[in-house]
Amino acid sequence: MDDRCWIHIADVFNIVLFVFDHKELSGVYNCSVPNPVTNEILMKTIREKTKTKFGLPSPAWLLNIGAVIIKTETELILKSRWVIPEKLLKAGYTFRYPSLDGALENIFHNGGPR
Repeated sequence: MDDRCWIHIADVFNIVLFVFDHKELSGVYNCSVPNPVTNEILMKTIREKTKTKFGLPSPAWLLNIGAVIIKTETELILKSRWVIPEKLLKAGYTFRYPSLDGALENIFHNGGPR
């Protein structure tokens, strides 16, 4: 499975406030929307929203070179993670941008978070 967990920056900010305001909450909370998408859908949707006709492939060897340059691990890019924010949902958090389309619409066409 090649799912990509993603989240809009406005939801990250609101999650921090939500957890801060709910003193009864403790532990680790996954900050990702409950709707991961495949990398193919993620990149296709980004290209559609930015009106980009095509994307250049990023083979693993090229990402390895880039990772060395920026001093990070390629695993952060190449490995898929299935992360669902179950604890946040059970605690009552409501995502402002639960769908990729809505999040990208806000970012690319409405000037970003407000």
